[in-house]
Amino acid sequence: MAKLEREIVRDLVARSLAEDVGNGDITTLATVPADEEVGAEIVAREECVVAGLPVAEETFRQLDPRVRFERLVEDGSAAERGGRLALVSGLARAILTGERTALNFLQRLSGIATLTRRFVDLAAGTGATILDTRKTTPGLRHLEKYAVEAGGGMNHRMGLYDRVLIKDNHLRIQARFSADAVRRAVACVREQYPAAPVEVEADSLEAVEAAVGAGADCILLDNMTADEMREAVALVAGRAATEASGGVTLENVREVARSGVQYVSVGALTHSARAVDISLEIMLPE
Repeated sequence: MAKLEREIVRDLVARSLAEDVGNGDITTLATVPADEEVGAEIVAREECVVAGLPVAEETFRQLDPRVRFERLVEDGSAAERGGRLALVSGLARAILTGERTALNFLQRLSGIATLTRRFVDLAAGTGATILDTRKTTPGLRHLEKYAVEAGGGMNHRMGLYDRVLIKDNHLRIQARFSADAVRRAVACVREQYPAAPVEVEADSLEAVEAAVGAGADCILLDNMTADEMREAVALVAGRAATEASGGVTLENVREVARSGVQYVSVGALTHSARAVDISLEIMLPE
């Protein structure tokens, strides 16, 4: 699993705390003594795959570097309902002020990891790999793609800079300059970015053949039925990798994965994942 970039995490946490805390947590400042120390546990209220514990830890540490954060599980592990994920101890003000921001990150990322694991489990044994997409929350892509990996999925591309994906709108523009828009588009990429993998979107068997003929490394089979995907895979015949995309759900992912494609991309991993129920409970001495 890829590591979180510390500078990105630090910046996201700082901006999130600024948004929530503003000039101060007036409830906590008014009701909790400055020197009060407490312990707390972070608990999963439902079964989930955990992701985001380092981000939660960074949240409390930014409020008070002396806060102690003990992970009881690691990101990517499965947690049962009622399972303890971490112990937090230190000044009560820091823990209470950071609680919601830390849980927001943890619940969101664990939700993505949990949904990803469900897709991965359903595709198990088919030979297909579950991919994410760029349909992420603006500003949170690094964390959300990390959560996909925690759930067992694979990142497709981080952004527009690390992989070429020639889509229908690119080809519409290319068609103004050439009758063979796909071949011209692929040639332009090869000339200017020779090291970049080139993927071409295709929504018909004719488009698949054109993409293969143009020398694409991967063909994205866009919104095809399972039968159409099987035909497309047979047509490609190993000359390029194949990726299924569009309309993939928990209900149909196994059928899609069994079509013979190498990859199945699922936008829902990041744009539709439900936040997991996770809570922080102060532990008072008996």
